[in-house]
Amino acid sequence: QVQLVESGGGLAQTGGSLRLSCATSGRTFSSNFMGWFRQAPGKERTFVATISQNGGNTYYADSVKGRFTISRDNAKNTVYLQMNSLQPEDTAVYYCAAAITGYSNTYYLKDYAYRYWGQGTQVTVSS
Repeated sequence: QVQLVESGGGLAQTGGSLRLSCATSGRTFSSNFMGWFRQAPGKERTFVATISQNGGNTYYADSVKGRFTISRDNAKNTVYLQMNSLQPEDTAVYYCAAAITGYSNTYYLKDYAYRYWGQGTQVTVSS
């Protein structure tokens, strides 16, 4: 059974940091792009960041560029999202996802490129 389990969410103050982890099991995703998405209350789910199979290519939403860093450790089957300089508008449920394969890199900025999803972890940033 394929599982993606996020952890590391919680409450942070404006300007603070959190590190999210996404542990995968049931199969290896070393050949897949891995991404982070988020959904704020009353809003649609949006792209945050994605990383290529070997970590050599990363892409970010403009709203998090320069503040968030996505990384992966294929030996540990884990993907990370380091979030710095957090702002109240970063408050959302954050989801980890594993993409389908075989498409150009920019395809993976869209949620329909992802087949497997975690349950999400809540991030709340207080002002």
